[in-house]
Amino acid sequence: MSSAAVTTPARLGWPRWAAPVGVAVAFVAAYLLFRGTGTLPHDKEAPQFLAVTELREWIDDHRNDNPLFLYFLNYIRLFVGGLYEAFETALYALGWPGVTGVMGALAWLAGGWRIALLAVGGVSAFGVLGLWESSVDTLALVGVAVLLSLAIGVPVGVWAGLSSRVRRAITPVLDVMQIMPTFAYLAPLALFFHIGAPAGAIATMIYSIPPAIRITALAVSQVSPTAVEASASLGATRWQTLFKVRLPLARPTMALAINQTIMMALSMVVIASLISAPGLGGDIIRGLSRAQVGIMLPAGVAIVIMAVVLDRMMMAVARRDPHARPRRLDLLTAGALAAAGLALIPVLPKVWPESLTVSLVAEVNDAVRWAEDNWFTVTAWIKDTTSHLLLNPLESLLTSAPWWLVALAVLAVAWRVSGPRPALTALACLLAIALLGVWEHTMQTMTTVAVAVLVTLAVGLLLGVAAARSPRYSALQRPLLDAAQTMPAFVYLLPALALFETTRFTAIFASIIYAVPPVVRLVEDGIRAVPATVVEAAVSAGSTPGQLLWKVQLPMARRAILLAVNQGIVMTLAMVVVGGLVGAGALGYDVVAGFSQRTDFGMGFVAGVATVLLGVMLDRITQGADRRPSPRKRKFT
Repeated sequence: MSSAAVTTPARLGWPRWAAPVGVAVAFVAAYLLFRGTGTLPHDKEAPQFLAVTELREWIDDHRNDNPLFLYFLNYIRLFVGGLYEAFETALYALGWPGVTGVMGALAWLAGGWRIALLAVGGVSAFGVLGLWESSVDTLALVGVAVLLSLAIGVPVGVWAGLSSRVRRAITPVLDVMQIMPTFAYLAPLALFFHIGAPAGAIATMIYSIPPAIRITALAVSQVSPTAVEASASLGATRWQTLFKVRLPLARPTMALAINQTIMMALSMVVIASLISAPGLGGDIIRGLSRAQVGIMLPAGVAIVIMAVVLDRMMMAVARRDPHARPRRLDLLTAGALAAAGLALIPVLPKVWPESLTVSLVAEVNDAVRWAEDNWFTVTAWIKDTTSHLLLNPLESLLTSAPWWLVALAVLAVAWRVSGPRPALTALACLLAIALLGVWEHTMQTMTTVAVAVLVTLAVGLLLGVAAARSPRYSALQRPLLDAAQTMPAFVYLLPALALFETTRFTAIFASIIYAVPPVVRLVEDGIRAVPATVVEAAVSAGSTPGQLLWKVQLPMARRAILLAVNQGIVMTLAMVVVGGLVGAGALGYDVVAGFSQRTDFGMGFVAGVATVLLGVMLDRITQGADRRPSPRKRKFT
C-alpha cells in the first residue's frame, strides 16, 4: 500500500484527539449534572462490618474445642516456635565473637575481603549501638521466616515457571498477600496463633513469600529454550533437565529472589512487634510510644545495616561464576576467621560489653527539636500549598462524584490504556468496593495514593535518569536508596510529624520515601538496558543528549518505566496503614482501628480487602499498558 493510501484517511477523518476530548467533555457534563448524588457515604455500623466482627467472636469462643485449632494450627505454631528457639539458642551460644567470626567467614566466601570487612563492621555496629540482644532476636526471626519462605516459595516458583496455568492461578493470591495491609491480617494471626515469635514469623512469611515465588518463576521461565531442547534431545528426563539445566542457568536470578525475600522480611520486623514478636521492632515501638526519635533511630539504623550486609552478600553470590570453585586461600582465610571467632567464645563475654556502646539518644532528640523550630515555617507552607491546590480539590472531586460515574471513568481510562480485559477487572474491583460499603474512604485513599504516586514518579524518573547516565552518581546514591527502603517507616514518622503535623501530607511524605527507591532502580536498569549500538547510532546521527534521552532511551525503556509506575503504586498502597497512623484517615485509619479496637475488627478487615481491590485495579491497568504495543511501534497495513 502506498504512503498516500495510508495518510489520506487520516486527513479526511476526525483528528485523533477528538474522541478522547469528546469523552472527557461528556464526563465533565455528567459530573456537573449529578454532583452530590450516589456518593455512598461511609457507615461505621454497616451490616457487613458487624457480620465479620461476629464471625471473629464466634471463632474466638470456639477456638479451644475446635479440631482445626487443636490438631493443625496449634502444631504449626509449635513447629515455628521451636525453629525460632533453635535459631535463637544457636546465636546466643555463639555470642558476639562467634557470630562476628562466622558472618565474616561467610562474607569472605561470598565476595572476598571487602564484603567480609563490611559484615564484621556491620555485626559489630549492633553492639556499638547498644542493641546486640535485639539484633540477635531479629536475626533469628528473619532467619526462620526466610528459611520457611524459601522452602515454600522456591518449589512453587519453579512449578509456576514451568506452567503458565499455575502462574495465572497463583497470581491473584500473591497480589492479595503483597497488597493486603499488614495490620489487616495481624489480628487474625493473633487469633489463630496467639502472640509472640511464631505469629510474628508467620506474619513475616506472608509478606516475604510472594517475591520468592515471583522471581523464581521468572528465573525458570527465562531459561533459554535452546538449552532445554538440547537437553531433551540428548535423552534427559524432565527431572534431569530441571536439575541439570534449568536451575543452574536460573541461579543468578534465583539469588535475587533470596535477596528480595530477606529484604521483605526485614521490612516486617517492626509491624510484627505489634503482636509481641521479639527484636528491634520492639525498640522502635517503644521510642514511638515515648515520642523520642533518639530511641527509634538506632534500632532503625541497625535494621538498615543488617539489610545492607545481607544484600551485599547475596548480590556477591549472584555475580559469582557458578562453575568457579573457591580458591584455596579464600577457604583457608574464611576458616581462620570462623575459628578465631569460635575460639574467643570462652574468653570474651557472649553479650557485647556495655562499656563499648555509644548512646546518641539526647543528640538525636536535640537535632529533631532544632529542625522543628527552624524548618516548620517552610514545611507548613509546603503542606498547606499542596493541600489547597491539589489534595482538597481532587478529594472533593472523587467524593462528590456519583459512584457509577467514577466507575465509568475508570472503565474508559483502563480500556484506552490497557484494553478490555484489564478494564473489566478494574470495573469489577470498583463494584466490589461499592458493595463492601467503604466507597467514600476508598476515594479519599485514592486521592492520597494519586498524589504520592505522581510525586514519586517525578522524583524517581529524575534520579533514575541521573543514575543511568553517571555510574559515579549511581554508586553514591545506592546506599541512600538502601536506607530509604529498609529504614522502618515508624523511624521517620516522628520527624515528619514534627515538621508537617498529623495530616495527609505526612502520609504522602512517608509514602514517597518508601516508594522512590524501587522506582529509581527500575528506571535506571531500564535505561541502562538500552543496547549500546542503538545509543551509538543515535549519537552518530547528531542527536543531542536531550534528544537521545527523549527520542531513544525513554521510549525503549518503556516497559521498565511502566513497571516502575506499577511498583510505585503498590509500594504507596503498602503505606496506606502507616498513613492512617499519622492523620491520613480513610482506609488506613479503618484498618488501624480494626486492629486496635475489638468492636471495629469487621470494619478494619473489610478496609484491608478494599485496599487489595484498589491495588489490583491499579496494578491491572499499569500491567495491561505494559503488555500493549507502543503507539510508535504500530504499523499500518
